[in-house]
Amino acid sequence: MIAATDVSMRFGQQMLFENVSVKFNSGCRYGLIGANGSGKSTFMKILSGQQDSTTGSVAIDKDCRMGFLKQNHYDYEDVPILDVVYMGNENLWKIHQEREYLYSKLELTEEEEERANDIEGLFGDAGGYTMEADAAKLLVGLGIPVEKHNQPLSSLTGGFKLRVLLAQVLFYNPDILLLDEPTNHLDISSIDWLCNLLKNHKGTVIVISHNRYFLNEVCTHIADLDYQEIRLFTGNYDDFMTANEIALERVRRENAKKESRISELKEFINRFGANASKARQATSRQKELEKIQLEEIKPSSRVSPYIRFNPRTRLGSKVLEAAGIGKMYDHTLFKDVDITIGNEEKVAIIGTNGVGKTTLLKLLLKLIEPNDGDVVHGETVQLSYFPQDASDILNMEDRAIDWLARFAPEEGLNEMELRSFMGKMLFSGDEVNKFVKVLSGGEKARLILAKMMLEAGNVLALDEPTNHLDLESIEALNYSLTLFKNTVIFVSHDREFISSLATRIIEIDNDGKVIDFPGTLAEYEDFKKRRAKGK
Repeated sequence: MIAATDVSMRFGQQMLFENVSVKFNSGCRYGLIGANGSGKSTFMKILSGQQDSTTGSVAIDKDCRMGFLKQNHYDYEDVPILDVVYMGNENLWKIHQEREYLYSKLELTEEEEERANDIEGLFGDAGGYTMEADAAKLLVGLGIPVEKHNQPLSSLTGGFKLRVLLAQVLFYNPDILLLDEPTNHLDISSIDWLCNLLKNHKGTVIVISHNRYFLNEVCTHIADLDYQEIRLFTGNYDDFMTANEIALERVRRENAKKESRISELKEFINRFGANASKARQATSRQKELEKIQLEEIKPSSRVSPYIRFNPRTRLGSKVLEAAGIGKMYDHTLFKDVDITIGNEEKVAIIGTNGVGKTTLLKLLLKLIEPNDGDVVHGETVQLSYFPQDASDILNMEDRAIDWLARFAPEEGLNEMELRSFMGKMLFSGDEVNKFVKVLSGGEKARLILAKMMLEAGNVLALDEPTNHLDLESIEALNYSLTLFKNTVIFVSHDREFISSLATRIIEIDNDGKVIDFPGTLAEYEDFKKRRAKGK
């Protein structure tokens, strides 16, 4: 169990949260949710002891082990991957190092021989004899193959380095597990694996995530950081959304009844207050009026952007045709791929990390050239693109409003019109003048979505668009794409996002084979299960 008592956090004049008292119980898995900037990561750092709060305290049960997902992979660049994972258990790692040192010596002193005899027992009791198998199991589950395990961490790309740090904290098998965005950089199969692992965790789990499927699969409770306080709800994310809406609707109905009664009482008092024969009744109603209190509905910190994609020109029936395309870097990603995409299709490109999803999308968009084959676009196609890496298209030295103005229609937009447009994407006041380089990941993503709306393309292409968006922005984007009648091609690991949008699945498997399936994600997964059973 871990509990916060009267915890507040202030940065200058800004109060993130105030007098928060909450208890997280063993055996429960909590999703810590809230709008970007509400203080979720700060609160988790306070729980882990990495940051001091302005007021209040945090207490954990005696002898409880706490694990916190760090983002400091730069500290381990030259360390073998298995060793990075072992370091998650500090006690075992120290024993392991000492044991390795003693066994590396050709001759031992009498004292060292005695220590070597003792250390075997300590090593076994700490789990040393299964440490390699346990660490390898975690790494393989997170998509890092066995042949990589003895290589230095620097041999992996950034996303895979973060997976090793996730394996590090899981290796410790802590009683209290704190995870901040653990599904970032995980593919669908790795997210499923992590869901199953966490559901079998016996201790306390507190997780920050913007992945709706993950929150629904894992969480037994939701800790909602809003109104500068934390409220606990029983159930997963969907349960929370339902309960929250029911509670708000109840308050609205009660307030409506009270307002109606207030109106009746005021009318009677105004009408008969000066009437001597009605004076007693008017006084009684005045006392009743004074007792009626409307329940305050505080403004939520959650704000959804207004996203709509309205194509400027009509899209013909032909969108794109790829014939015999292939791509090779240091190895062949895929070859001899034929893909034809028509109007009104919602195409999801899926697969494990590193198989070439982004490469395939860029080939289809003609942003890069294939080694073999050709891609042809229809004459009416006007593409609008959301890259996985915002720096691919953002100019970091521009002000946000100046960068966006480049994509306005030919007739242009004046500053007030641009400000109004950016306001829909949650840029208010002087925020429009921020330099792009200081924007958060979510702000950069919303700026690129604003660019896409201004471009008014008739074919939308998005590469991992949900990575840096909060839940409200993801849902707004999700809804806007369901309204878009033309073709959408997207890469995603967000199962909920794919399930709600895709009418066609293109998967690149680990052998470079491209499977083109005409149907939803659920239908495709059912097809794969039946195929695996030989049906």
